[in-house]
Amino acid sequence: MISVLRMQQIEIFEIPSPCKGICEVNNRGYCKGCYRSREERFSWNSFTNAQKKKVIELCQQRYKRYLQKQRADKRAPQPDQKGFDF
Repeated sequence: MISVLRMQQIEIFEIPSPCKGICEVNNRGYCKGCYRSREERFSWNSFTNAQKKKVIELCQQRYKRYLQKQRADKRAPQPDQKGFDF
């Protein structure tokens, strides 16, 4: 009986928005601050806690992919700037 009760844990607190206050989108339409899509941002207040958790999970995955791309870009050879120093 105890294991059944643990599986039915009650959500007492609302899940806060992952908004970072940056509110700019990248070329794929995801926010550069919180990594949510337009739909996820606009619908946040109407989502259930389960839906909010899923969105946060997706945002974490998007952030990890962003970091992996940043690391890969740093390892890639840089094009010759032909004397121009930026």
